[in-house]
Amino acid sequence: MCGIVGILGSKPVAEDLVEALRRLEYRGYDSAGVATVENGHLGRRRAEGKLKNLERRLLEEPLSGRIGIGHTRWATHGRPTERNAHPHMSPKVSVVHNGIIENYRELKSELAAKGRVFEADTGTEAVVHLITDAMAEGAGPVQAVRAALGRLEGAFALGIIFAGEDDLMIAARQGSPLAIGHGNGEMYLGSDAIALAPFTDTITYLEEGDWAVLHRSGVTIYDRAGAAVE
Repeated sequence: MCGIVGILGSKPVAEDLVEALRRLEYRGYDSAGVATVENGHLGRRRAEGKLKNLERRLLEEPLSGRIGIGHTRWATHGRPTERNAHPHMSPKVSVVHNGIIENYRELKSELAAKGRVFEADTGTEAVVHLITDAMAEGAGPVQAVRAALGRLEGAFALGIIFAGEDDLMIAARQGSPLAIGHGNGEMYLGSDAIALAPFTDTITYLEEGDWAVLHRSGVTIYDRAGAAVE
């Protein structure tokens, strides 16, 4: 079972993302990766095998972003290679995903016909390109994610960051658990509270169909219909 973490921090987050992923190792995994916003651009490091391989990669090629997402992957669609490891990304959007997008083949065919290029063998890239496509047509990040969520079938938990957005992370849950952690000028995202224990003991669990817009100052949670909820 895959693991998701996300941090909107006040200092570089790559090291803390890996530490949070280590607390999810009990789920099992065969590759891992992190992505951060680096001076307005998305930076990513991925590695096959254990987290020590990702740590080695980050020592060789550090990431300095103060906002980021991380993932441990257990291969279901596509082999356990670096190419298929999360996060998946376009120049504008980076996504980590647990679960299965059941209609990814149809979405992939539709998006490929519009010129979107797929690099991996996983269904997650369909999410990346759905959001990217909506943004290319003029939607803002929040509107683009909301539109994409309406197209997805299956079970999923998602963590999403954007190029040029140093204070925005979006999360969504359908059939796969996801928790929000509240800090002092920082916010966190995790597959469960265990991943967030080193950072906070104040947790909000997303309910089925919820999606959330996180900033360092707090979070707004919406239901499946797009209405804000407490």
